[in-house]
Amino acid sequence: MATITVKKPEKSEGDDTLKVDQRRPTLLRFRLQVDRQTKASFASLDEAEKLGKAIKKAHAIVHVTVYDAEKSEEKILG
Repeated sequence: MATITVKKPEKSEGDDTLKVDQRRPTLLRFRLQVDRQTKASFASLDEAEKLGKAIKKAHAIVHVTVYDAEKSEEKILG
């Protein structure tokens, strides 16, 4: 039985590869929540409300809110 040796290609100094990071992503001020689960975060209230209303229109039974992290307030979309 023969063995095969495979050499890895040499990395150059300028080789920037995508590094996987397991830390949680930084959340922005306005967080779109569907049934109390954060789905996305936005810098402006208008963007969060726009997507939240689209989700509520497509799925009327779910509970959609926009949470303001700075004021600790929640706005129910319906």
